[in-house]
This record gives sequence, C-alpha cells and structure tokens, in this order.
Amino acid sequence: MCLLHSLIQLKRLLRIKVEVFHFDHRLRAESPSDARYVERAAAKLGVPFHLAVAESQPSKGESVEDWAHRARTRALAFAIRDADARKAAIAHTLDDQAESLLLALIQGGGLDAAAGLRPTSGPYCRPLLDTTRGEVEAFCRSLHLRPRIDPTNVDTALLRNAVRHKVLPALEQGVDREVKATLARTAGNLREDADLLQDLAMHHFEDLFEETPEGFELPAVALRSLPKALRTRVVRASLYKVGARASSEQIEAILDLAAGRPGRERHLSGGLLAARGREYVRVSRERSDG
Repeated sequence: MCLLHSLIQLKRLLRIKVEVFHFDHRLRAESPSDARYVERAAAKLGVPFHLAVAESQPSKGESVEDWAHRARTRALAFAIRDADARKAAIAHTLDDQAESLLLALIQGGGLDAAAGLRPTSGPYCRPLLDTTRGEVEAFCRSLHLRPRIDPTNVDTALLRNAVRHKVLPALEQGVDREVKATLARTAGNLREDADLLQDLAMHHFEDLFEETPEGFELPAVALRSLPKALRTRVVRASLYKVGARASSEQIEAILDLAAGRPGRERHLSGGLLAARGREYVRVSRERSDG
C-alpha cells in the first residue's frame, strides 16, 4: 500500500501510468477478502486492477515459500504482458534485503545469492529497497492507511519469518546495534563483485557456447581451464540459453563430465542427457523410444 500510494503521488513527476496487480495464493480461507480489499483500493485511486488466482497447491513435501514465489512470479509475468507494462514495481524494503543476505548464508548460497535483491532486474524494479520497514509503516500511518496483514508473515516455522522475527532481533540485541542497514550495504558490495564475475563469464560464454539442434555443446578442456567461479556461470548461462533448469546439481554434473574421461554420460532432470565426447560436453534432449 505504501508503494502504491507513493507511485500515485509521483506519477506525474515520473511520467508513469500505474496499474495494480494482486495474486491470490489460495493458502488461507480469508485470501479472497484480501483481493477485494486491494480491488477497492485500486478503484478508490482510479487505477486499473488485475487479479490472478493460484490454479494449483504446493505438492506434498514441497516448500510452501518456494511454491508461492514461483506461482506469483509466473502470474506477474502474464500480468506484465497483459497490461503491456514496461516495469513491475515490487515493494521489497531494506529489511528484506538484510533478510535475504542472512538467508543466503544460512542456506549456503553462493555470491549471487548473497548479493541479494537488485534495485532493477529485467522487468522488475524495487523503489523501496533503500527504505526501512519502519519508514513504510510510518508512511501508512501518516496517510491513515490500514494495510491488511497476512498472518502467515508471523509464522516462524517458515525460514524467512524465523530470520525476520527471531534471528535479526537476536543479532541486534547481541551486538547492541542496528545491523539491517549494514547487512544491506554488504549485499550491495557483494552485488558489485557478482556483476563483475558475470561480465567476465559472459565473455567466455560467447567464446565457448555452441548451440546445436538438440541442445548445446561446450569444449571440455577450455571449460575446465577456467576458474570455478567462471566455469560455473558459463554452464548456468548455457542451460538458461536453451531453456533448461540450471540447478547446482545440473551444473556440477556437466562440470564433472568436462573434468573426466570421454564416453561418460549423465542423465539430468528435465529430460536432458549430458555426454562427454573427445573434445566436447554435449547436452541434448533425450530421445523417447516411441
């Protein structure tokens, strides 16, 4: 609500048109009333409203957080297309940035994960990324806004909520100082390093990647001669290029083939087969017997 009202007040200065998108995850019985609340808010401000409702539920054993993120990201992509929008503004704050860095450390994420949220990335922008959650709440109070609070945001069984409500407060109490701004600044510094590595990796990607009718191939010797930070990014970019999933398991499997003897194969998820030839690692779609 803070983001929406901020953009409405700044739309002439920024020369933008604003539309509202809401995604109903259908994880709570009261979620339809949340959608109606947002629809009424959009109508009061005189801006178009877009609603998408989840068509599935998390699978048994699947992370609800991961499922929800994928579901709303996919729905938002369709909303951007349908609205013919140039950007989607997301209300992540400085607090979210600090939490993302801690989550990356807890989950063993690499440099890209620790680099946190980006102010802009593709069709997304985060205008409130330097704004604290306390400032957002003060803004809402000053305009007499009454945002609805999702009760799942206080469920500390979810990892991000545990970091938000337990880990960060305990950290600040332990060191007797506010650390969120410092953590967010650290993420920004790491992001600069990650961007440099990505630029270097893309230079090598352009030299090494060769698309084939079935997938792609990479020269094994040249690939394994790169520092791991670069060869990992080259393989990730190659998988993305052909629309494949770039999980750490997929990437490590391809790098293992590049480092080993010719003739070996690895079956990858998504129906992919990686094979080590004399000079290349080739990744292709597996053929069905039918």
